[in-house]
Amino acid sequence: MHKHETPTGLTHVFGRRSFLNRSCAGSLAGSMAGMSLMHLLTKEASASSASGGILSQLHFPAKAKRVIYLFMSGGPSQLDLFDYKPLLQQKQGEDLPDSVRMGQRLTGMSGHQARLPLVGTPFKFDQHGPSGAWISELLPHTSKMAGELCFIRSVHTEHINHDPAITFCQTGHHLAGRPSIGAWLSYGLGSANDNLPTFVVLISKDRIDQPLYARLWGNGFLPSMHQGVPFRNAGDPVLFLRNPAGVSAESRRKLLDRLAELDQTQFQELHDPEINARLAQYEMAYRMQTSVPQVMDLSDESAPTLELYGEDVKNPGTFAANCLLARRLAERDVRFIQLYHPGWDHHGALPARIKQLTKDVDQACYALITDLKQRGLLDETLVIWGGEFGRTNYCQGKITPGDFGRDHHPRCFTVWMAGAGIKPGYVHGSTDEFGYSAAENPVDMHDLQATILQRLGIDHERLTYKHQGRDYRLTDVSGKVIKEILA
Repeated sequence: MHKHETPTGLTHVFGRRSFLNRSCAGSLAGSMAGMSLMHLLTKEASASSASGGILSQLHFPAKAKRVIYLFMSGGPSQLDLFDYKPLLQQKQGEDLPDSVRMGQRLTGMSGHQARLPLVGTPFKFDQHGPSGAWISELLPHTSKMAGELCFIRSVHTEHINHDPAITFCQTGHHLAGRPSIGAWLSYGLGSANDNLPTFVVLISKDRIDQPLYARLWGNGFLPSMHQGVPFRNAGDPVLFLRNPAGVSAESRRKLLDRLAELDQTQFQELHDPEINARLAQYEMAYRMQTSVPQVMDLSDESAPTLELYGEDVKNPGTFAANCLLARRLAERDVRFIQLYHPGWDHHGALPARIKQLTKDVDQACYALITDLKQRGLLDETLVIWGGEFGRTNYCQGKITPGDFGRDHHPRCFTVWMAGAGIKPGYVHGSTDEFGYSAAENPVDMHDLQATILQRLGIDHERLTYKHQGRDYRLTDVSGKVIKEILA
């Protein structure tokens, strides 16, 4: 935007079109440039405010209508949950061979250690499902649904610290400022329910051991209407939805109507697409005054359903309660539902702490998959479970009887997926015998993101947004669909 002084001394703000016309003194070139820019801005504003999203049609038939992403923040230990390595028990206490580490940089938490002693899991493993997937005794309910899951054991990333690793998982880049995956889907596909946000965030209470920044579900440089909306687990689910004391629904409606008139006047002057995005958010907040209390009210859930999710489902803000809310949001066609369950950063006391975390999520995940399937929703819902990286095969600090910790490990970790045409009862990829590196069919985070978009009918290379002179996309400049896991 530019300013100039009027004869009356008032400062007038005008847009880029006005600036081009003035600077070109009404020349044909200036008018053409202004008209072209006006068309571009108006088209962008219209697309950004439309509930249908920027894509006029999908790039190919979609298998998924929505995504439920169960993000285990902190980095779950794949070696104690899904990646069984008996060699580590055999070599317990021995140093990690240099030939295995191959000079990989370590975090400051274990990089200074004189020794890196290998440590095996104290938990029993058994094979389950048609794929014979190895699953820890810590996950008995997950074991029961192994036939529904696709385990990807060869996921890897470049980042060894939480902030860049989580940011990379959620936005496709390790630096802050890019749109989150849910925002990209909102921008591309728009909303399938005009009365609820396209992108909802649910965070488990009582497990926060590291910060979760709002930018992880932010819109980045996309219009702000595409950012995720966190639902709180206490008090009002969304702040400032209620009308203030003395303000009726009718007066709020009139206020929004008058505000819309003013906003449109401002848009005609400035052609800023964020004006329309802001107005769309006001309207969504008005509709959410009714829709959000309805989705949060569990009184219509049957006793068998509540029993399926376990006792924790009755405690708002627990992972179990959030999984049930995720199912309720899914059946109301919310496009992207993100659950964060922090607490998996087990640098010490891993055996005791991981028992608590798996107790939090095991039955709830089983219930979610079972519930979706019973209601005919699993075939059109993509469910993802995983963290930002894995844990080391060596001990951070000293191994003591019944106690040890594992440091961050980016070279290999496990993610599972289910529903939406993902191959059920299948294991993709493998790690070396030490569980240190991806050995077969390595999967980068951009590959995972490309596959998520593909399930929704989107070519990850074609969903782009022009910003600061170049086209951006979720997968940056890499990524390929993991075709082997598609049914």
